[in-house]
Amino acid sequence: MSNQVVSREEWLAARKALLAKERAMTHALDALRAERRQLPWVKVEKPYMLEGPGGRCTLLDLFGDRSQLAVYHFMLAPGSDHVCKGCSFIADHIDAARQHFEHADLAFAAISRAPLARIEQVRQRLGWTFPWVSSHGTDFNFDFGVSFKKEDIAAGRAIYNYGTPIQNSEDMHGTSIFARNESGDVFHTYSTYHRGDELLMGAFNWLDLAPKGRNEADGVMNWVRLHDEYEPRPDRSGGCCG
Repeated sequence: MSNQVVSREEWLAARKALLAKERAMTHALDALRAERRQLPWVKVEKPYMLEGPGGRCTLLDLFGDRSQLAVYHFMLAPGSDHVCKGCSFIADHIDAARQHFEHADLAFAAISRAPLARIEQVRQRLGWTFPWVSSHGTDFNFDFGVSFKKEDIAAGRAIYNYGTPIQNSEDMHGTSIFARNESGDVFHTYSTYHRGDELLMGAFNWLDLAPKGRNEADGVMNWVRLHDEYEPRPDRSGGCCG
């Protein structure tokens, strides 16, 4: 790092100039979020039969007693022994966050194509407690734009994030939001993919405040690991609070 070193007065002037831009961005984001909430809805007609630890369940079952449902499309494919470090990075934030948003009428579930036994293996290894169910054998992932058939990839019909052709990956990540009415009808209200999922990566927001930012000089998210694969770092704090 080689930032210019200035007086406190010069720093304050620069900080106030940046604050004006931050405020403008905040107001623009407020307007964007309001526009997002006004998107039209699509009724979910298919009776997707999913599988969770308690047995077979539907999308409606995942709401519980809430009227809104957030689904994270976790990349865990049938037959794969790989656990996506990006999806895991997001998943590490979920249990802490849902302690709060579930009290604001938003349920949560992760959904993957892998069989339930594989999902449970990963969930238990990494200590997550959020609901995570299997869509194995259903059209769910394909219908919501995160899984792609080999023949569609080969023919150029596999489209991700509303316009990007998929070259080889049969599974991608994303987040979808659903709502239900009092009659039990379920509606798809929103989905975001690719960098849209950065909204869920709280650790990035902390790093974005610091001089090195996301510290990606050696590649995007190059330092990210499954949380049980990080090497212990020596305590060099030298402080009195540890």
